Amino acid sequence: MEGKQKKYQKLIDYIDNLIREGKLGPGDKLYSENELSGMFHISRQTVRKALGFLEEQGVVRRVRGSGTYISYDRRENLERCNRIAVITTYVDSYIFPKIIQGIENVLFERGYSVQISFTNNSLERERSVLEDLIHREDVAGIIVEGTKSGLPNPNIHLYRQLLRRKVPILFLNTYYPELDVPHVSLNDTEAAKAAVNYLIGRGHKNIGAVLKLDDGQGRLRYLGYLKALERAEYQVTDSRVVWIDTEEARQLNCCVGKIQSRLQECSALFCYNDQIAFQMIQLLTGQGIRIPQDVSVISIDDSDLALHSEVAITSLPHPKERLGAKAAQILLEMLETNKSGETFEFETRVVERDSVADYGAYGGAVFQKEAKGESKEALHVRTLPIKKGSAETRENERRYQKSN
Repeated sequence: MEGKQKKYQKLIDYIDNLIREGKLGPGDKLYSENELSGMFHISRQTVRKALGFLEEQGVVRRVRGSGTYISYDRRENLERCNRIAVITTYVDSYIFPKIIQGIENVLFERGYSVQISFTNNSLERERSVLEDLIHREDVAGIIVEGTKSGLPNPNIHLYRQLLRRKVPILFLNTYYPELDVPHVSLNDTEAAKAAVNYLIGRGHKNIGAVLKLDDGQGRLRYLGYLKALERAEYQVTDSRVVWIDTEEARQLNCCVGKIQSRLQECSALFCYNDQIAFQMIQLLTGQGIRIPQDVSVISIDDSDLALHSEVAITSLPHPKERLGAKAAQILLEMLETNKSGETFEFETRVVERDSVADYGAYGGAVFQKEAKGESKEALHVRTLPIKKGSAETRENERRYQKSN
């Protein structure tokens, strides 16, 4: 095995030296597998391994039925290429059109064209897109949003192949921790912490969360949720967190049982994004639970859904077009300097609307008189269970208004 490995490496070094000495150049045809096998006294299988490694490095390219050729120098090729591949999970809905618009505006101004692909947050689709890019010579760089970045990804080796070929890659919105690649995103941890701090500032203590488990942002937003509760010295309770995946996020009504059982003691909810918050509000109001009188809701993205919800959603803006523009600018710097880019994360703030109320303002606190004969009043507070919201809370509110 050791001797075979040495011969395998010896063939790689031989081809590298021929290129370095100028004896082989871009487009030149390499010796056939049979010829290399005879020259180095190794099996054709070993020759294929060596050529496969060189192909991953972008040194050679193999053409079926024709042979193996020396690839064009990556730097020279970049000077001729003006196409940027943009890969997002979705392309024509939610916040994605504005992100893509930001990317296109910057790249078009600099003379680049944009090739847009989307994965629909599917690993199979991501693999297909990446495999296509590996075999292309007309892409100068890639801006990509990872697929299900909160989970181990079987396509990491394809990203590594592209990196070995010196293709500049920049991640968008999220990233894979296994890869040393820069990203442009919202500061998800700080955004979530700001959202939960806002709820705490409005008097809420029993704060639940609905988060995505298969996206990296879900993990970071959970971290922000924890930090806010810990700083306020509130108890962190696992049972108040609902984890959902991409498929469940599209139809929350399939998770009603899980949501009710985990969040029934909460007076406020932090939602992963506006899509989740929009559905949560529909789901809760459909059960007679009022927003924000019974339960307050806050989320992230400040998308059109936040405005079009039956109760306008208090949300923290995603930078959208600015994020796309920043990603394009960093990738262009990577292309021009041939250096690794730097990560950039946007800060955000709370945009107040109608989905959050002070705790107790509408009956979230039950006001009860002390026994007859006593002159003072005592305040007894409890959190209203979600599944009981409507009738009981209206009665509590009526009592409160009557007592005042």
